[in-house]
Amino acid sequence: MLNFSNITVRLGGAVILDGATAALPPGARVGMIGRNGAGKSTLMKVIAGLLEPDDGSVDMPKGARMGYIAQEAPAGAETPLDTVLAADTERAALLAEAETADEPHRIAEIHERLNMIEAHSAPARAAKILIGLGFDEEAQQQPMDSFSGGWRMRVALAALLFSQPELLLLDEPSNHLDLEATLWLENFLTSYQATILVISHERDLLNNVVDHILHLQGGKTTLYPGGYDAFEKQRAERQAQMAASREKQVAQRQKLQAFVDRWGAKAHSAKQAQSRVKALSRMEPIAAAIEDPSLSFHFPNPAELKPPLITLDDAAVGYGDNIILSSLNLRLDPDDRTALLGRNGNGKTTLARLLASQLEPKAGAMNKSGKLTVGYFTQYQVEELDATDTPLEHMTRLMKDAKPGAVRAQLGRFGFSGDKATMKVGKLSGGERARLALALITRDAPHLLILDEPTNHLDVDAREALVHALNEYTGAVILVSHDRHMLELTADRLVMVDGGKAGEFTGSLNDYTDFVLGKNQEAKPTAGGGGGGNRKEERRLAAERRKQQSELRKTASTAEKKIETLGKKLSGIDRAMFDPASAEKDYADLTMTELMKLRAIVQDELEQNEAAWLEANEALEMANA
Repeated sequence: MLNFSNITVRLGGAVILDGATAALPPGARVGMIGRNGAGKSTLMKVIAGLLEPDDGSVDMPKGARMGYIAQEAPAGAETPLDTVLAADTERAALLAEAETADEPHRIAEIHERLNMIEAHSAPARAAKILIGLGFDEEAQQQPMDSFSGGWRMRVALAALLFSQPELLLLDEPSNHLDLEATLWLENFLTSYQATILVISHERDLLNNVVDHILHLQGGKTTLYPGGYDAFEKQRAERQAQMAASREKQVAQRQKLQAFVDRWGAKAHSAKQAQSRVKALSRMEPIAAAIEDPSLSFHFPNPAELKPPLITLDDAAVGYGDNIILSSLNLRLDPDDRTALLGRNGNGKTTLARLLASQLEPKAGAMNKSGKLTVGYFTQYQVEELDATDTPLEHMTRLMKDAKPGAVRAQLGRFGFSGDKATMKVGKLSGGERARLALALITRDAPHLLILDEPTNHLDVDAREALVHALNEYTGAVILVSHDRHMLELTADRLVMVDGGKAGEFTGSLNDYTDFVLGKNQEAKPTAGGGGGGNRKEERRLAAERRKQQSELRKTASTAEKKIETLGKKLSGIDRAMFDPASAEKDYADLTMTELMKLRAIVQDELEQNEAAWLEANEALEMANA
């Protein structure tokens, strides 16, 4: 269906794509991934014909209809429904012609074609897509100019899906969506009958929708079969093979070089030395696996506080005279990991702002621990960073009384060490700016982290690093996110915000997914935000469950670190046994018998830790079920 060959693109003197080549099978559903700045959007623009490459070509079947969202969101007095219907250009043209046509034969042709493309059902299909993306019937009839840029981009996405192109190009389609719309989109794409190429950092979407992964790294592309989990496994195996090959090659180069150094000047062995010099020059160095130190998140742990951190008693909150949420009864404890669910516009951010003390309750009461500190992350903080300042200058301003070492240490927890700390913010990527904002809000080791869509600028690897950091953090966390993978791994309590209320959702995240998609209507939020005689017992059981899960995470994390250390030790012992000349210092003086005994001890310890890691993860999976 789609082939591109030797695509090379240079922007501003830098090589973005360097001979990128791939052949996508007909009907393939391909997820394009890569680190931020790898060139994914650039390659998609080349495929869409919006950017001329410096070299290479793109081939697809003649006449194939391709769909790609334009950069500018639709605007004007037209409604979302009209905008989506207009995306079917053939239907729109036929309807316009039917108004003026007077030749009987042509009128018959028009109506026959309208029936063939099911034009009569188009408004219902368009409305269904808009509802899935968050537009109720009333919103579908509002002028486009009344919506924010994010909501207008949803209309653009709806129009693209409605037009049903044979090659669907999507560049991070969930960026402007909430969890509910993301779930709907994932479900829609699963049944979409055409070739799909989607840039996404949503792990669940990449596992549930696509059947190939196109990995972009160093300007090159590699196509892997399967979803994201399959890709990670294949990539790990590939990296392990490369690491082993590189290790062997380094040892071989050392041997060749040692021979040349020793015998190069000897007349009787000069020819052999020269042949080894040639062999050295022919050896293409195998690159070491790239480890990115900038993939760093480490939240400083807070001092302990007695529960509860915050209680809401029949509270109400809003703006001016407009009450958004009422009858709020909620308790937050120091180890709570809470996800706020509900469509955008239902009040999740309003509740987050109340808990962050940016809004005061309009009625009822909110009680907080006197020493409570809160770190509140929003996308606005990322956008409002001063582009002319450096991370070091931003942090120094906020940590006025701190020593330079403490300021640098806080930046280092988030990957801003060395030159990165003194680079202008304007030159940082979106993901780096998000990390800086997280570093700034956690400078005082807050007891409660409130994160409102923290993953919007983060790639898959950075999101995984954030998940690990949140699981190691000992404070309370409130999450608003459309990244289901992140919610599944970090949140153990679900609060649904809907209909002016906020209440516990009595089910798992999978139950909520089914609930959103209309597959399960039994799991529902507790009316009025959770109350009644059983609430105290529910909180006690929830606290016990969180404590158990926290201990399991720590056990798994400790075992994982030991597995990594023991694996390196085992590799060092093996090198000493089979290539004594390259043995590390710790093993160089050991006999073969001693090495074999040590290897058996290390292997046994490794197996014990692998079993502990597996047992902890299985228990954690059962606890989350």
